[in-house]
Amino acid sequence: MEPHRWLPLEANPDFLKQLGIHPDWQFVDVYGMEPELLSMVPRPVCAVLLLFPITEKYETFRTEEEERIKSKGQDVKSSVYFMKQTINNACGTIGLIHAIANNRDKMNFETDSSLKKFLEDSLSMTPEERAKYLETYEAIRVTHESSAHEGQTEAPSIDEKVDLHFIALVNVGGHLYELDGRKPFPINHGETSDDSFLEDAIEVCKKFMERDPEELRFNAIALSAA
Repeated sequence: MEPHRWLPLEANPDFLKQLGIHPDWQFVDVYGMEPELLSMVPRPVCAVLLLFPITEKYETFRTEEEERIKSKGQDVKSSVYFMKQTINNACGTIGLIHAIANNRDKMNFETDSSLKKFLEDSLSMTPEERAKYLETYEAIRVTHESSAHEGQTEAPSIDEKVDLHFIALVNVGGHLYELDGRKPFPINHGETSDDSFLEDAIEVCKKFMERDPEELRFNAIALSAA
């Protein structure tokens, strides 16, 4: 059976609005990892999305990390909303769902918001069931496709192999979680707080960059109070 494919998504600022979220929160670019550049990001920040290249080095690390956690275990709060990715090129949308779902108490949704309905419907589902549900959830797919077409550059072909991937970093119950639908579970990166979250999340982003020092294709965006 042919896998589900969506158009690759760029960071389109209108995407939140199209999904029915009031503009109290917005995605802003993080221009650099240095303290003076982080100080330009409006606070509070409730999530960070990292765009990074999937390389051989990263895939080797990902396998080792999974084996290590499976043998040693980790604490993951049951309140963390996590879903698997089964749709090619949907990592941007899944990153956004992870960011919003784990901050839904802070968001103001329009009454007819397609994302609000998706989250309410999928709250009691497993990560795998949520992935299957997204495959059939037309309202979010249509928004994703129109957003991909509206991105800053010409939208690539739906069959183009994209080696860039989005993950979400969120604070749930005072712990920083990495949420990546290609992984079998959330990754707990340790304690954080509302005040230190952006700096803590950027430390995790730096580790991705340090693992692939020859790579330049890293980009972070923060979900900030407007």
